[in-house]
Amino acid sequence: MILEYNFELWLKAGAKRIESALALLLDLEETTPARLHQAMRYAAQGGGKRIRPLLVYAVGELGEVNPSTLDCAAVAIELIHAYSLVHDDLPCMDNDDFRRGRATVHKAFDEATALLVGDALQTRAFEVLANAPCDAESRISMVGSLASAAGSRGMAGGQAIDLESVGKKLDLVGLKQMHAMKTGALLACSVRLGGIVAHLSPSDLSSLDRYAEVLGLAFQIVDDILDVTADSQTLGKTAGKDAANDKPTYVALMGLDYAQRQVEELRERAVDCLKDFGFAAQPLRDLAGLVVNRNK
Repeated sequence: MILEYNFELWLKAGAKRIESALALLLDLEETTPARLHQAMRYAAQGGGKRIRPLLVYAVGELGEVNPSTLDCAAVAIELIHAYSLVHDDLPCMDNDDFRRGRATVHKAFDEATALLVGDALQTRAFEVLANAPCDAESRISMVGSLASAAGSRGMAGGQAIDLESVGKKLDLVGLKQMHAMKTGALLACSVRLGGIVAHLSPSDLSSLDRYAEVLGLAFQIVDDILDVTADSQTLGKTAGKDAANDKPTYVALMGLDYAQRQVEELRERAVDCLKDFGFAAQPLRDLAGLVVNRNK
């Protein structure tokens, strides 16, 4: 970590780092088949908050890291996230025309290409981890963690519950479970990947797992809030989609005031999970604040 820490400078450095790593680890647009690789880069390099790779980097700073391995972990988690957005926007899912302020992949290209883009980004993520410059045990651990977070007991399973719940009423327990799988699993995996690369102790990893669990819930509740309080231009995607599609959300179930109070409580709980790490965990504390106070 730089001696005179400044969160804004840290964010800029992290953003530059992940963009460079993505550019390096994705195939060039002219690679055959060119249209598919062009669309993959369109999806993965289209901006965004980059919260997941930033979490990888922040946790990596808590231990001794191989920078190249940390970049591989950051790229892998971002590729899985990008693939999930491409598929989520498809007509058979959420059917959205805009993402990150521009046309979604199936609109900029076509539906078949978008489907293949998601498939290819997902497999590329595991290829990146499998070739990470580290010991075999760490590679296996990272691959297993990412596979679990992205699969039927994680992100994909949470998305399935989300689709099945349209027009239905979920109680608070069910809503938390859906969010923990749909959104929280990849955020938790980001933290876990950074911890694996940094060779953190089981005790440290346990504390970070609790931090990630709380942060993941806060992230999704903020998404629910923004869907009803922000406009499409600010969000970079269609606002009000959850209400229009009669999806279960924290705001719909508990009300806007409750949801806003809850995210602040969750931020405090997330920060409390980091008390044993000292100043080295300041980026993680600041990322919790960023998640809670973001406007898109």
